Amino acid sequence: MARHGGGRGWYGKLVGAALGVTVLAVGASVWTAQADPVGGASPKATASAAPGGDGRPVDVSIAHASDAGARGVNITIDDGPDPAWTPQVLDILREYGVKATFCVTGIQAQAHPDLVKEVVAAGHRLCNHTVSHDTTMDKKSEAYQSKEILDAERMIIKASGGVRSMYYRAPGGAFTPYSRELAASRGMRPLGWNVDTKDFEQPGSDAIVATVEQEISNGPTVLFHDAGGDRAQTVEALRRVLPWLKEQGYSFGFPVR
Repeated sequence: MARHGGGRGWYGKLVGAALGVTVLAVGASVWTAQADPVGGASPKATASAAPGGDGRPVDVSIAHASDAGARGVNITIDDGPDPAWTPQVLDILREYGVKATFCVTGIQAQAHPDLVKEVVAAGHRLCNHTVSHDTTMDKKSEAYQSKEILDAERMIIKASGGVRSMYYRAPGGAFTPYSRELAASRGMRPLGWNVDTKDFEQPGSDAIVATVEQEISNGPTVLFHDAGGDRAQTVEALRRVLPWLKEQGYSFGFPVR
């Protein structure tokens, strides 16, 4: 699995500017006051939280397969939500009748709860992508990994109005046995990918489309981004890729749990 951007990537600047305002601001109320041991009490989803998981343990292995079967495709969107790009991505998904999995960070979810709610209302699923998108977290302590995952879990639940993430995707694929077990114990299936579009590098929409066309045979889970910079190429690529996949006989689903 590729590691996008190296280290914390674009989140380095964001975290440096925002952690003091965001994570530290919630540190006392979220981490200290609400922290609970793995398997302990956790925030309860409301009656309107049907699109989310129920918090019961799931398989600890990294998921790639689609619940839509052998010709299924899972569209996954990472790093948002972002006020400039997420609405455009949602519009395209709506236009083609496609449901996707949005891997959101705690920082972005807290900053844009309206967009998290919009994602859920449209029938898409949520995925925990940690608080700060630290792609080196597999080199950090278990306490650090736990804080990144559990704080993000709470931040996303709050932003969504009570909906739980159904998956956990480690930034840059920086999974560890511990992080997978922790996420799975909280009802979040570890989520990988088969097709890395490399849209994060802004290679051009033609290159992004070509990557999907050439590599979709590798497996069903395709990785895009809706934050972290100018995502115009991603938006254009999605507009072309989704109908192409339908023309090839693929259907769209969600990653297995």
